[in-house]
Amino acid sequence: MAIKDITLGQYFPGNTAIHRLDPRTKLLFTVLYMIALFLANGVVSYAVLVAVLALCVAISKISPSVLLRSMRAVLIIILITGILNLFYTPAGPGETPLVAFWIFRIYPAGVRAAAFMILRIALLISCTFLLTYTTSPILITDALESLLGPLKKIKVPVHELAMMMSIALRFIPTLVEETDKIMSAQKARGANFDTGNLLQRAKALVPLLVPLFISAFRRADELAVAMECRCYHGGEGRTKLRQLRFARSDYLVLLLGLVLCVGIFLLGRMGV
Repeated sequence: MAIKDITLGQYFPGNTAIHRLDPRTKLLFTVLYMIALFLANGVVSYAVLVAVLALCVAISKISPSVLLRSMRAVLIIILITGILNLFYTPAGPGETPLVAFWIFRIYPAGVRAAAFMILRIALLISCTFLLTYTTSPILITDALESLLGPLKKIKVPVHELAMMMSIALRFIPTLVEETDKIMSAQKARGANFDTGNLLQRAKALVPLLVPLFISAFRRADELAVAMECRCYHGGEGRTKLRQLRFARSDYLVLLLGLVLCVGIFLLGRMGV
């Protein structure tokens, strides 16, 4: 997997219906979609969720290949999770093992659980990536600050928390690009990151991690100095370039999100 395939935090400008939605609507719909994912419990439920995500991707005009490349970054985690569910899911009523060797048993319930878990994680990551692809980091910050606004009454630093999350998202593509440059430079000097056993590969990462951490701390220090020079003092008294307002389409999307959650819950109760 190439480092440049990691696309979390990138924003693809556009003028589609999804791009024009209020960022709060997209955040809330993403949360509702995640809730529906954990309520799903059958083939029909997951088919509905896959169809909804495919429709959102088609409307946003984000290339499906971009999402597929982004999944490669977490492919190992997805596969390990699926394997664990495959071997450690107990048998269902009256089930006999499909495969039995040594202390391991694979039952039909395990195969079903592994398939659903892999699909759930893939959909979870895809919907999160789609949110960042269609919403700029500044709008995500404004949406988080607006949604968490009631917490200000109990002295929670909402603006600071939203700003930190936005900066973290914004710098992910920058750090990925920096990592790719450092790897290319180290390979030109004879470094090898792709061969050897696990310990040798871990040792080979040291020449990569040290300059990367130094670069990250330098960028953080430069950003802090720049914010101080501009007399940044948090959210108190600050105004926004774009005022967030819900439109009719936003209410419709939120209603569809609630309907999706209720529908998946009912399908889950039915076992489909």
